[in-house]
Amino acid sequence: MKEITLETKIHDLLNDYPGMKEILIAINPKFKKLNNPVLRRTLGRVAGVRQAAIVGGMEPMDLLNQLRLAVGQESICETCTEESEACHIPAATPRPSWLQGEPTVTLDANQILDQDKNPLALARKALRSLKSGAFILLVADFRPEPLIDEFVKDGYRVYTEESPEGLYHTYVQKVH
Repeated sequence: MKEITLETKIHDLLNDYPGMKEILIAINPKFKKLNNPVLRRTLGRVAGVRQAAIVGGMEPMDLLNQLRLAVGQESICETCTEESEACHIPAATPRPSWLQGEPTVTLDANQILDQDKNPLALARKALRSLKSGAFILLVADFRPEPLIDEFVKDGYRVYTEESPEGLYHTYVQKVH
């Protein structure tokens, strides 16, 4: 079997290791979203172990080592040090100056997933219709790290914050 790394895609884990979906859910109940076939088919192909850990509110190395041990691979690091960027969830950053006014479109990622639809595809569609400088809001009960990475790759500005209710608000601005 392939060695599991922080970059290993969730789709590959699910295909390469029988029972991996159940292992992931046992590690972190937030991974129950993997029961959604649309999420597995779409985001599972772009999300790696590092991104999945962030979605689950975990340290990436903690998830990696739990997965490796579950399939009989050796742990990579016993403890994460402050100097190791790979071990830490990104720190909160100040609200950007471009985030003023109301979003043009608000999307509920949980509702979209419950309808077996793809939140990334719907967000991209909404972004294409925006004028430069306008932004959308994506709300989820998890930090949508795979989507954030895709928006950044697409050239959008992205800012995410956690609300007092525990929801993640991800703002995506069209800059071109």
